Amino acid sequence: MNPVINLERVKQDIYTLGRFGYNAEDQGIYRQGFSEEDMKARYWLMQQMEELELQVYMDGAGNVVGRLGGAEQKALLIGSHLDSVPAGGMFDGVLGVVAGLECIRVIKENNIKLRHALEVVATSEEEGRFGGMLGAQALTGNLKLDWLERAKDHGGLLLREAMGSCQLPYHLAMEAARDPDSLMGFLELHIEQGPVLEQTHNTIGVVEGISGVFKWLIKFIGKADHAGTAPMDLRSDAFMGLADFAHEIPRIIDEEGTDKTRLTIGSVELKPGFAHTVPGEVDFTLVGRDMSEEVMLNIANSCRKVCSSIARRHKLMFEYDQMSWLEPKPCTPVMIELLEKHAKKLGYKTLIMPSGAGHDAQFFADITPTGLMFIPSVGGISHAPDEWSHWHDVEKGCNVLLQAALELVV
Repeated sequence: MNPVINLERVKQDIYTLGRFGYNAEDQGIYRQGFSEEDMKARYWLMQQMEELELQVYMDGAGNVVGRLGGAEQKALLIGSHLDSVPAGGMFDGVLGVVAGLECIRVIKENNIKLRHALEVVATSEEEGRFGGMLGAQALTGNLKLDWLERAKDHGGLLLREAMGSCQLPYHLAMEAARDPDSLMGFLELHIEQGPVLEQTHNTIGVVEGISGVFKWLIKFIGKADHAGTAPMDLRSDAFMGLADFAHEIPRIIDEEGTDKTRLTIGSVELKPGFAHTVPGEVDFTLVGRDMSEEVMLNIANSCRKVCSSIARRHKLMFEYDQMSWLEPKPCTPVMIELLEKHAKKLGYKTLIMPSGAGHDAQFFADITPTGLMFIPSVGGISHAPDEWSHWHDVEKGCNVLLQAALELVV
């Protein structure tokens, strides 16, 4: 009989991690990368790994790693991230880490002998507070020192300062890269964060590829003025630039995009931000996604042209800073087939699908065979306090992951 995961242990771990950064007022989780709560969660995870007598360490990028197996063995990595967006949910990222930990528990309690090492990895700063996926980029050799030195969050805090406050000298992140020859693969279990699996009544989504993502910080700069005395036709109202651009997004997608294109204005700040003052500046984020890098380039170019035209129309200055550009990544065919095989073997209705959201897996795909698997999100909701996945789906996803991992390492 095949070993199976213990759902009660998985539930307990997810609930426990959900207390790090929990805000009772809005029921959201605030565990942004390199925050105090984020580091508390990492040290808690290290304690769980030590209790399993794994080889445990935190690397220079803040990634937590627990290894079962000898140093001479190639390793299968299983993992995801522990950080959250502001007011996030308790499943995003955490599920993949906890599932990997549970796989090791099952292997140890069943005294299963491994031909290859198995590692659980909790990556750092996946949610892009500083404009990238720091942990996965570090592990896969995709970091640049100049980016580490200048990256900052939306509030202006430098990444190197945030890491320093966690006793992580930022330059040591450059030393976290793993040798591809020491790896045999990477598997990630994640909630879908969308409605497709639920609406199509599928239990498992096996991901064929991950959408590329770019993130911009955009400014329209005009002139603050008195809201009562400045004539409407003489204003340089920065907010009007934002409003006009938002209305242009559907046209940009129609002309340059695909059915997989996404453009999102997620954060807006008006300055000076007073009710009786015409806004002199608006700062906002723009995140674009598509499965084709060519389409992403066309979309980005169109956004620049539209913003420039709008700025001229409203007597504004237009500036933007590209915080990150992540190209689309296909998953590895052999891993797609492996996950699909075990999902169907367990009797679960399975869908091969793209991922519109970015994941750690997209960086690992550059250096080792990589597979990514989804379970349904209730209502398609994620990055919100009411993010939820049914426990029976969690159990099924973990068991598919376990069986796929066992085929690779036993």
